[in-house]
Amino acid sequence: MEQKKLIVIGCGSRGKGYSDKTLNMDGKFRIVGIAEPIAEKREYFKKKYGVPADMIFESWEPLLALGKIADAAIISTMDRDHFAPAAAAMREGYDLLLEKPVCPTKEECIELYRIAKELGRRVIVCHVLRYTPFFNALKRIIDSGMIGKVMNIQHIEAVGNTHQSHSFVRGKWGNSERSSCMILQKSCHDMDILQWLVGKRCLSVQSFGSRTYFREENAPEGAPEFCIEGCPEYDTCPYNAVKLYYEDKKNGWFRGAAANSHEPTDEAVLEAIKTTNWGRCVFRCDNDVVDHQVVNLEFEDGIIASFTMSAFTKGGREIRIMGTEGEIISGMDRDTITHFDFKTRKTEELPIRDMLKGNTIVEGHGGGDAGIMNAFYDMLCGVDQGNLSDIEISVQNHMIAFAAEESRLTGKVVAVDDISFVE
Repeated sequence: MEQKKLIVIGCGSRGKGYSDKTLNMDGKFRIVGIAEPIAEKREYFKKKYGVPADMIFESWEPLLALGKIADAAIISTMDRDHFAPAAAAMREGYDLLLEKPVCPTKEECIELYRIAKELGRRVIVCHVLRYTPFFNALKRIIDSGMIGKVMNIQHIEAVGNTHQSHSFVRGKWGNSERSSCMILQKSCHDMDILQWLVGKRCLSVQSFGSRTYFREENAPEGAPEFCIEGCPEYDTCPYNAVKLYYEDKKNGWFRGAAANSHEPTDEAVLEAIKTTNWGRCVFRCDNDVVDHQVVNLEFEDGIIASFTMSAFTKGGREIRIMGTEGEIISGMDRDTITHFDFKTRKTEELPIRDMLKGNTIVEGHGGGDAGIMNAFYDMLCGVDQGNLSDIEISVQNHMIAFAAEESRLTGKVVAVDDISFVE
């Protein structure tokens, strides 16, 4: 087995998530350098992954100034900080694993693709749904012809009410000026997966959506600026920051984000909910991204799809795929896919695991985090699993998200080619 060396630029939750997977890959990867502005996170990587002290930097510039010291780089900075280190790393000779979205603007997405193409670099964008057992099973059914030609897809991304409040109201992705629009940041996964399942080019989109609920006017009467100050609905509000971040000791994701630490303490969490957005009333934040949105998509060959993103759910993803010879229905919380055959008029439950020949990945975006790390390793070794989310197709699918946002804002049907770079 050939060990591949990695550098990691951006050691927050996603950088940690991908790095964690390397620990369970029988030595396929070794992290040899990192760049991260937060001292606690640098120390965490030093201890957990054995990164040498002289290979730990506060910013990416001195790390990349060393030249190409590894086989590939993971770029997992915040959205608006992707372009510069990704471009610089490619110019130093690195192939990349790049956290989604590629960049928050069309222009930067296209330019980063052009740099990769010009330099001959492989850039895999972290559309992790492609690497889950669930979506791989759906893809195999479609490609087998079991349901004939796909005609319609109904796809739901149920974000979950507290996930929305955490990431897209209080969190770093709640304001589009700091990150990007919701359909790009959260749902570029889904734009990518729909195109991948259909296997055809998206021609045009129509979208509606808004930030309707998480607004100042919906705050409880008498609600203070911070939950900890004593809200009239303290005991019943599902968004009570004290309960979500301080009292719930099991939710390491929420607590780590609030404390900005991979090893959060009660003291740090308490300080955060007293003084930062993490403790602010969920109706009194500076969020501006939508909390529900629908997108209608027209693909080649008369195939159409509808996508719904909503905060007002428990959470998860559900899908219904309708073909000329049958339909399949399932969700990421299920172990089977329901198949109805038009000819036999029979319904059967197809076990996802059986279709994947023993694939037992079960955690991290439904197995996607581990799946993409294994696919990335294979790619570096010259093996293509066939489901790689290469930057070219990723950027083209980002254009669907940009078109959807343009449609939402203008009320018009938007042709994807009008903003695309297809050559």
